[in-house]
Amino acid sequence: MIDKQIMPIIQVGNVLLSSDILTERFCCDLEACKGICCVEGDAGAPVTLDEISSIEDALDTVWNDLSASAQAVLDKQGVAYTDREGDLVTSIVGGKDCVFTCYADGVCLCALEKSYRTGATKFCKPISCALYPIREKRFDGGLIGLNYHRWTVCRDAVKKGRALDLPLYKFLKAPLIRRFGAEWYRELCEVAKELGN
Repeated sequence: MIDKQIMPIIQVGNVLLSSDILTERFCCDLEACKGICCVEGDAGAPVTLDEISSIEDALDTVWNDLSASAQAVLDKQGVAYTDREGDLVTSIVGGKDCVFTCYADGVCLCALEKSYRTGATKFCKPISCALYPIREKRFDGGLIGLNYHRWTVCRDAVKKGRALDLPLYKFLKAPLIRRFGAEWYRELCEVAKELGN
């Protein structure tokens, strides 16, 4: 169940963040969750037009890692579609699985990221996937909002994050830098420090 509690807002540059991004602990536990976040849900991962182009460029490289069902969806619909809320998202199989899921030892992995890690492609995965469980929303005037999306499938990540005492913003350091830059992340760390996080 998603926590509907209103969290205080912090601003760093043109980014508004819910304060729980600084205070909550989180660390993905792939052994426990088996990558279920790439399978569950009712829509694909949010993507930009630039990311769609990069994914299309990587498609031949990852093709053999994809299921026959995923290949059929890609042949019919392409790598992305517009969901019911009007957002561009990755195509999905059977109403839930991202088309880029692949499996190893019972664990769901991202075929795009797998290919990137071997050096076969230059594109890792959509930034919305890399930033999860942070979700991004764009506002008028160039403002961007970041919220912590609480989802029961990530309970093991919360447990592991608490055991490691690892704040969410530190766990997501690399994708936050990828999205907003190193200087922005340094400012975020300063704000967190001032707030005792």
